[in-house]
Amino acid sequence: MFGATGTLMNVVRRGQNDGKPPRYGLDAWEDTMMERDRRLTGSKRGQRTEPIAPESFATNSVWYTEGKL
Repeated sequence: MFGATGTLMNVVRRGQNDGKPPRYGLDAWEDTMMERDRRLTGSKRGQRTEPIAPESFATNSVWYTEGKL
């Protein structure tokens, strides 16, 4: 029973992380980079290879209310 539960937990966590193992001990820089990746790709573990960001990246910031009044 413990083996089945542990396996299920591992599968669920990897499913939430795009098939990658979960991250532990994150600092502020890693949180910032994961938020940037989420804004670029829609997934906190996704990355892009294109050097130019999509148009929506300019307007989907968490600071969208700064300077827009």
